[in-house]
Amino acid sequence: MTKGPNTAVVALRKFSRFYTNLLGLLNKHLLNSPFSLTEARILYELAETPHSTAKQLATKLEVDPGYLSRTLKKLLQQGYLQRQPSATDRREYHLALTAKGSRTMAQLSKLSDAQGSGLLAHLGEAEQQQLVASMQQVQFLLSPQQKPEITVRDTLHPGDVGALIALHGEIYARECGYNHIFEAYVCKTFFNFLLQYNPEKSRIFIAEAAGQVVGCIAVMEHPDGLCQLRWFLLRPTFRGVGLGGQLLKKALQFARNAGYRNMFLETTDDQQAAIAIYEKLGFHKTGSTPNDTWGVQHTEMRYEMAL
Repeated sequence: MTKGPNTAVVALRKFSRFYTNLLGLLNKHLLNSPFSLTEARILYELAETPHSTAKQLATKLEVDPGYLSRTLKKLLQQGYLQRQPSATDRREYHLALTAKGSRTMAQLSKLSDAQGSGLLAHLGEAEQQQLVASMQQVQFLLSPQQKPEITVRDTLHPGDVGALIALHGEIYARECGYNHIFEAYVCKTFFNFLLQYNPEKSRIFIAEAAGQVVGCIAVMEHPDGLCQLRWFLLRPTFRGVGLGGQLLKKALQFARNAGYRNMFLETTDDQQAAIAIYEKLGFHKTGSTPNDTWGVQHTEMRYEMAL
């Protein structure tokens, strides 16, 4: 029996058909201009990065060199491009837009902006922000080597706690096998945190990329000069890039500035990578308790450190 196509592949192909139709990319000419999509992209790239070589363009656009050579020849003959020999390699030529090419590119940009504005006209500001975040997420997922910019903030926005609870439930279920009881536990801890939330004594740091929460850490107030380090979590694709260290540094600095004398955290024995980081920072284990309520037999451990 022949296996059917992957549902993700089917959805990707469906979206590709929708997107090419939406932007009119199947038309012979782009935006009712005299140019094909490839020709317009060449003009755009040379406007953004003047003096590129044909080899550089072929690599960036992922276009067959022979096809690119024919297209460049046409644009040169029509007066949109000019070329100059390389000062370091006489076999290579640097390409740039002519004055005619620059004027034409400016007109294409206006047409493209007008098309974009028309497509977004029926969307409110919140919907446009959601669309931008979704597009950034698609770009990141399909090109993971192009890491999106990561920002870290220490203010709570509406929806943050819900996103963080979902992130905990998703990651711990996949990586540790925890059940819904663990997610209920996380809900309870955030409930308690929000009830007593005072940004002068408690603080949560949230990392975002491509409009998505990708990590967090928090400092939670306790009596008698004691605070708790909580919810240190990163999406797998954002581990190993220094983000964890950045979040820990911010949390510890806040705790010291807030005047806390001691800090504790609670973790489980299946979090060996995190435990190694804690111990390196100076935390030492002060207690442990067996726990099987989250669907997996494990040991909860308490670590403490003087600040």
